[in-house]
Amino acid sequence: MNKLTNWTRGAAAGTMALLLMTAVPAQAADNPQVSAEIMALARAQWAAEIAGAPIAQQNASMAEDYTEFNGDFPTLLVGKAMAMRMGDVALNDKAMFSDMQNPRVQTYGDTAILTYNFAGLRRAADGKVAPSLAKSSRVYVKQNGKWMMVHANFATIDSGH
Repeated sequence: MNKLTNWTRGAAAGTMALLLMTAVPAQAADNPQVSAEIMALARAQWAAEIAGAPIAQQNASMAEDYTEFNGDFPTLLVGKAMAMRMGDVALNDKAMFSDMQNPRVQTYGDTAILTYNFAGLRRAADGKVAPSLAKSSRVYVKQNGKWMMVHANFATIDSGH
């Protein structure tokens, strides 16, 4: 019995060692379907904003525990509720056009990272139109079968105007 127990422990230890040696670091999967879904979520948000849809519709794919870095605030913004309250404040300008350039989606199971250059146009209260440029990333996680944005980083770029 003692020999069998020692053999079983040895086999288990050997199996664990083999598994650890063959473990592969996480690699991003190239999944065109997920990429299309993720990019469509960002574009739907922009379309809702341009159309003047309610802020709840604009933020439909935002998770409750959403966090954000952006060029307007020096600190981390935390929570969908905060984003909704900020979105309810009337801006002095309006989004007129939004485009995603150089998009890339990296998929890691139920997590997807969308990185892109944002190129948009905004109309100020005085009627002047100015470019809106940013280096952007959005992190989505599949929750209850739906892709939800859990974090975003919008690094604005000064257009020189």
